[in-house]
Amino acid sequence: MKITLLTGQTFDIQEHLDFDILVVRSTQAKRLTLRIDEKKHLPVLTIPPRCSSQKALDFVQRNRDWITNMLSRLPQAQKFYDGETINILDKNYTISHRPKERGGVFFDGDKLIVCGAAEFMHRRICDFLKKLAHDKFLAASKKTAAKIGCIVNCVSIKDTKSRWGSCSSKNNLNYNWRVILAPRYVFNYLVCHEVSHLVHKNHSVFFWNCVKELCPDYEEGRAWLKIKGKDLYRYL
Repeated sequence: MKITLLTGQTFDIQEHLDFDILVVRSTQAKRLTLRIDEKKHLPVLTIPPRCSSQKALDFVQRNRDWITNMLSRLPQAQKFYDGETINILDKNYTISHRPKERGGVFFDGDKLIVCGAAEFMHRRICDFLKKLAHDKFLAASKKTAAKIGCIVNCVSIKDTKSRWGSCSSKNNLNYNWRVILAPRYVFNYLVCHEVSHLVHKNHSVFFWNCVKELCPDYEEGRAWLKIKGKDLYRYL
């Protein structure tokens, strides 16, 4: 098993394991901790100041069963492929690769046409979905915000690993692009959630009342993200 520091420094553990781990040295950490980076499909070890390498290695070895178990729960990473059917806001599209054509990526009825070389297909589809997500989230956020007398300054699409969305102090809304692959009611819930933060910058009772006013069945969308949201990270 190789432990890799974020600075690029590496050192080896004698006993072989079948996964790697990222190590972060933090001046704020009080103790050794482990977590799973769901985006990178890697465990992350945080080391406090003055912690010896041996102590860190022993800690990892004691918890390797936990690491293996948590990694096994993650969805299997995959790339978009020719012939795959994907669901975009409740409508199914079949990916059709046309290597000899030009035109990028576009919809053609119930097909998602992808032009160009095969090695660039996954990236081109991701870029297309990010642009589509931006346009859909922007339009929906502005329309929803108007219902409560608010204005959205900016909408950005992020590749976040721990949040589906966020609202900044300047009323800029951020969304995870993968939600474009979720059911529409999930998309709608997330928009109403973040727009409600334009008025309430916390998760108080008043905030949730605002969410419910905008999205009466919000609990269904919220539950879907909690239970099935991790599956969206199969596309890295």
